[in-house]
Amino acid sequence: MGLKHGILAGAAWALALGGIMPLHAQAERQAPALAVPPQYPEKPAARLTQPPARDQAELQVLFWTDAQRVERFRAMEQWFAGHEVPAAATPRALPKGKALSAGLQAEIAALMKSTGTAGVMVLVDGKVVHEEYGLGLGPKDRWTSFSVAKSFTSTLLGAAVKDGHIASLDDPVTKYIPGLAGSAYEGVTVKQLATMTSGVKWNEDYTDPKSDVAQMNRFVVEYGPEAIVAQMKALPREAEPGAKWVYKTGETNLIGLLVENAVGKPLAEYAKAKIVDPAGFAGDLFWMVDPRGGNIGGCCLSITLADYARMGQFALEGGKGAVPEGWFAEATDSAVDFGDSGFGYGYQWWTYPQGTYGAQGIFGQGITIFPDKKVVFAYVGNWAQASGGPMRGQFLDLSRKVAAEVK
Repeated sequence: MGLKHGILAGAAWALALGGIMPLHAQAERQAPALAVPPQYPEKPAARLTQPPARDQAELQVLFWTDAQRVERFRAMEQWFAGHEVPAAATPRALPKGKALSAGLQAEIAALMKSTGTAGVMVLVDGKVVHEEYGLGLGPKDRWTSFSVAKSFTSTLLGAAVKDGHIASLDDPVTKYIPGLAGSAYEGVTVKQLATMTSGVKWNEDYTDPKSDVAQMNRFVVEYGPEAIVAQMKALPREAEPGAKWVYKTGETNLIGLLVENAVGKPLAEYAKAKIVDPAGFAGDLFWMVDPRGGNIGGCCLSITLADYARMGQFALEGGKGAVPEGWFAEATDSAVDFGDSGFGYGYQWWTYPQGTYGAQGIFGQGITIFPDKKVVFAYVGNWAQASGGPMRGQFLDLSRKVAAEVK
């Protein structure tokens, strides 16, 4: 199968629901270049990995059976091409802490079983107070993130600011993505992109085949490496920049492109230096690539359950100098409030009542953080509904019970 056809095979399963833009197998020598070629060292940290050749019908993730999702969510590198970066040379130790009460342990086990959750890890002040697995997942296995990756991309945006690659969040988006000049993104700032308040019209309805998120595949087919910019620059404006919040997976993909253009390397390569190493990940990170050969900003990195927890601890502790001072306090503060519910949205992080915040992805992935209690509640799953239904609320309620037990 040629490169063009290989890139497009599998995109039809709606890179929607998380901005997924899967690739078929492709040779490393054929990998398309970024808009700004990455400045790789002689031995780059990010290695392009290839899955076995697959029939396109096998790559329709939204149509995988429950059993297929259980098997494949922990081995996405066997289905889609991506970059893999190694674990930190000195992984962060996660010592054991005082175990949760027997009642809470029983509640966690029951909810995991009833929802199809593959793993839960709870840290209190950096110590493991609960760790449990299901669905065949083990401590060394990775699990796909879906939109939890958005919060990783946001963190790399902060790192690019710290490193001087991005001068200011008040810079216009077009400074870093010139292809958007003259579009509805003219005059939109990087901060407005990060908070999804660009004012650009977007429909994220996963059930509507004519929605913008459903049309992402058509742009991949027609434009290949130029798909992200081609689609986003064609969108109309519906509000002044900063005036309206609309959830847009396409905009997180733009953030990924913006960071890669500014830094000159794929997100995975940058994540090795700015997240994996300082956070002390103990396992390798896998991040899917899109038709450009860059990584998908809105989706699709895979790490171990413990490394999900380490990411939460990394954010809780302020980013170990990889991001500007106070970055996480700003990024996880509510830039947008959803009425008087206490819920809102920051820089690609969800904000919850009582100063709590988190990252979340479809099919049951999440990191919930309680700064006042120094609690990180990480979970990965294979929920029956992509959007989660009542399960997201059940896990938020359970995490609150855990935090309440911490003295």
